[in-house]
Amino acid sequence: MQSKIYKAGFYLLVVFYGVGGINHFINPEFYIPLIPDYLGDKSLINTLAGLAELILAGGLLIRKTRKLAIYGILLMLIAFIPSHVYFIQIGGCIPDGLCAPAWVGWVRLVIIHPLLMLWAWIYRDF
Repeated sequence: MQSKIYKAGFYLLVVFYGVGGINHFINPEFYIPLIPDYLGDKSLINTLAGLAELILAGGLLIRKTRKLAIYGILLMLIAFIPSHVYFIQIGGCIPDGLCAPAWVGWVRLVIIHPLLMLWAWIYRDF
């Protein structure tokens, strides 16, 4: 039997990606500057990222698609790595936008991102 904390962590995961997906549509101006130019159409990439997060959050709720959704989240997080690297490359400051110390970018890339991957991974058999 799973603990209440374990179950709560799962539903928090669903909410995290659901809200994250919605936020891509509500606040695209936050995400678009974080997308490296070499990736192409930033608006399209932002839309696809938001849709992916929403679809994967929904997939977590369906037992038959849960494991596939977990793998999708892992792949999506890997796909987001260039944005984290780009944030570090530009010194943590986006003109007329987000500005953070360079170490924040490193913490996001080296600590937070792997923790997000681990968070998803522990629910692969839930």
